[in-house]
Amino acid sequence: MGDYENRGRGGRGYNNRKRRYRGELRKETGGPISGLISQDDDDYDRRPQRRRYEEPPVVKIRKQLLSIAESLKKPEDEIRSISQALIENYDDEELRNNVLDLILQLTVEQPFKIPFVAAVILVSNPQKPEIAKEALVRAASDARKYLEDGSWRQFKLSLRFLGCLQGLFEGDGVFTVLEELFSRAIDLQTASSDDGLGLELVKIILLTIPYILSSSALGFEQQAASLLEKTDIIASTPHALEALVDPYPEAERPREPVLSLLQKQLQTEAGRDWELACIPRVWKLPLGEDGQDPLATATKHAFPEIPIPKSVNPGPKSLFPEVFFSAYADQEVETVPPSTEIASSLLRDALIDTINILDFNRNATARFLIDIDCYFSTDTFIKRATPFDRLKEVAGDKSTWKPEDVAVDAVFSQLFQLPTPEHKLVYYHSVLTEACKIAPAAIAPSLGRAIRFLYRNLDSMDMELSFRFMDWFSHHLSNFGFTWKWTEWSDDVELPDIHPKKAFIIGALEKEIRLSFAQRIRGTLPEPYQPLIAEAKEKDAPDFKYSFDETPFALEGKEIISLLRKKAPEVEIQGVLNLIQEKAMGVGIADPLIPSTDAYVTSICAIGSKSLSHVLSCIERCKERLLAIGPQSETARRQIISSAMDYWKDQPGVGVNIIDKLLNYTILTPMSVIEWALIDHNDQGRNLAKSHIYEMVSTTVFKVTNRVRQIVAARDQEGLPDDQVNMLNETLVREREEQKIMFKVIEDSLINCAHGTKDEIMENSNSVSVDERLLRKWPERWLKVFRRKFAVEEAVIGDAVRVQVKAED
Repeated sequence: MGDYENRGRGGRGYNNRKRRYRGELRKETGGPISGLISQDDDDYDRRPQRRRYEEPPVVKIRKQLLSIAESLKKPEDEIRSISQALIENYDDEELRNNVLDLILQLTVEQPFKIPFVAAVILVSNPQKPEIAKEALVRAASDARKYLEDGSWRQFKLSLRFLGCLQGLFEGDGVFTVLEELFSRAIDLQTASSDDGLGLELVKIILLTIPYILSSSALGFEQQAASLLEKTDIIASTPHALEALVDPYPEAERPREPVLSLLQKQLQTEAGRDWELACIPRVWKLPLGEDGQDPLATATKHAFPEIPIPKSVNPGPKSLFPEVFFSAYADQEVETVPPSTEIASSLLRDALIDTINILDFNRNATARFLIDIDCYFSTDTFIKRATPFDRLKEVAGDKSTWKPEDVAVDAVFSQLFQLPTPEHKLVYYHSVLTEACKIAPAAIAPSLGRAIRFLYRNLDSMDMELSFRFMDWFSHHLSNFGFTWKWTEWSDDVELPDIHPKKAFIIGALEKEIRLSFAQRIRGTLPEPYQPLIAEAKEKDAPDFKYSFDETPFALEGKEIISLLRKKAPEVEIQGVLNLIQEKAMGVGIADPLIPSTDAYVTSICAIGSKSLSHVLSCIERCKERLLAIGPQSETARRQIISSAMDYWKDQPGVGVNIIDKLLNYTILTPMSVIEWALIDHNDQGRNLAKSHIYEMVSTTVFKVTNRVRQIVAARDQEGLPDDQVNMLNETLVREREEQKIMFKVIEDSLINCAHGTKDEIMENSNSVSVDERLLRKWPERWLKVFRRKFAVEEAVIGDAVRVQVKAED
């Protein structure tokens, strides 16, 4: 209060008192105060009045469209306001083009708003049919372009926009396109039951039907029922890859494919007379003076031509079946729509499209997720941030669906998408982080329940997803002070290290240390977790083993690191390496290159221990000598990996980073990494439970598969000379064969590991421990992951080959 009074003594406060005084005089005299106070009086306020500025209509309409459904105004009022402004200014060509382009842009960039922007066109039609006519021409042109390019998401959204305008059309409207799409889907499925494009076309059909039947059009229930009867043939037929993309392959009840669920949901909804309660009906207008609905008597338009070609472009990316995923499936109270409800698919589809379309702006994406309840019917969700405990108090048939749970669930469905998510995993991490920062009271509790659900189901979760969960969990904690209620899982610290839950805890803490440092992480953990972080992890740099005299070749090891630090000539370093090799032969070591390589690589790691840039600089200097090791001895090449991983044994993530860089330099080969991880250092399957081993192998596999895909992309560029195409084809054949060999080595080593573990358990069945029984599952989990990766690569490359052959024909 004192601060306010002090401010009042300044010029601003004094002027306020003068204005109040003049106002009081005005009241007393009943008129202006100019007669009482002289114009020359010092107290007269001579400040110029600000000129009023009115926005041009085009700017005003654009702002209204961009914020439609986001403000506190009723969407129906906003729509009528925009529509009326568009009608009044439609003769302005710039405004007309600007507004119609924006409407179609919003259609494919902000899917939540499709029913709202479509309603603007629909509501304008009774007074100005030209608006609808022009909009339909442009929408059809865009749809044809998306169809030609194989941009299936954009094509689906364009059809949704047209579906919301079904009441404008003469005849069957959008159903004509849907029928043609189904014909192409049948052709594709008949040609190959493993085809993914046919499934995508059916999915587009099924997701368009609800928007047609919730539009202003009437009497199309029979067409929808007929189409549903046809699509059931494809939707209910299992796909060959479904089992490989199941997020919970070891669960008692397998998850259903998204397409099959969608078919059943629509059949259920048909039995309810197409209630479709979650889709807003914002197109409704007040009845006219004659008591009639203006939309019913408005001008009808011919449906624009959108021909579906006989040979459909599959698009730039391969399509795979999807299996439904939810992190809120087993709760006492429903906080997300059950998988039996059509709202489950409609909400999820709009959310997923928004998340993946807006990948260039995670902040905007997070804001849309927070505001999801603005874009659906008012009774769809319970109030935001309602505590979970209070949901039991909700009376009657009112919804208990939490908007934040629905949004988070959609992000997790993409984060855990198999075989691969559409964008890099870190994008989905960042969306959840931003959402939590924008609305912590709503999002944080939702994330907590999702984490607990995922952790409970680690035993049955696909192994690749369990490692994705680990990556996200540790990354998310790093953004919020590494705080988590670890006491909830304290009992699991006593589990064997190869138990999925214990392996998750160990792996998550390792990744946290990589994102921070060991002492900081130790301070966030309760007492039972302290032994999981060894004291050695807190050292700034690991011990250099050749500093200890009892280490074999200690003297030579010290000399090598000294020479490397001084950047001595190669001749001097080679002399020391030769000495190690001579001594090794003298004591009967079969491959003397192994101990000399160990001393050399360990010295490089020690010199580069300060940072990754230091070790890269050292590797760059020593690259020629390191490159020469592999051709001399494959065993010595793998010793490079052993030396790096042994040096960083307390911080294996750093070792994995170094191995990755050595692969980039081609000092290591992908096969050497695979054999080291799965054959040389498998430890009877125990290492399969370690996150850094999986990271090393999966990163190596990605490098190989990505190279093959890059060759395909380079070959498929337009305008390449024939000799370059032939050269790339030869390279593709060679690289693809090496890829097959790599996957064969992975499979054989994992099968041998599984059989070896099984035989050992059977021989010692009387005294086998729980620890040993758990060993059997890890090779099986790994096999599932890498068989899927191989199947995906074969499908992708196979599709690319077929497309090229078709183009040549």
